Amino acid sequence: MVDTFDALADPTRRRIIELLARRGDLTAGDLANEFDSARPTISRHLRVLREAGVVRTRAVAQERYYMLEAAALQKIETWIARQRQRWALRLRALEEYLEDD
Repeated sequence: MVDTFDALADPTRRRIIELLARRGDLTAGDLANEFDSARPTISRHLRVLREAGVVRTRAVAQERYYMLEAAALQKIETWIARQRQRWALRLRALEEYLEDD
């Protein structure tokens, strides 16, 4: 299984996430049309995102639609919030230390 952060480390995959967030469910072809890359390249990026649990698919007739998986994105948001809180505490402690001098 691919780590979520590894999957999001690539700028093309982050752009795919942004497109799905902004425009909703899209086919691989719809997504490929947004890039200068070949369709197989976009398909590989979609596979990585799918294996990381960031996107899922839904088949409609001959087409496969990609959509965001909210649970995976929520895990990332939770992790970022924890990091933000830790840094806020550290910066507050530094500020108090500097004010004491």
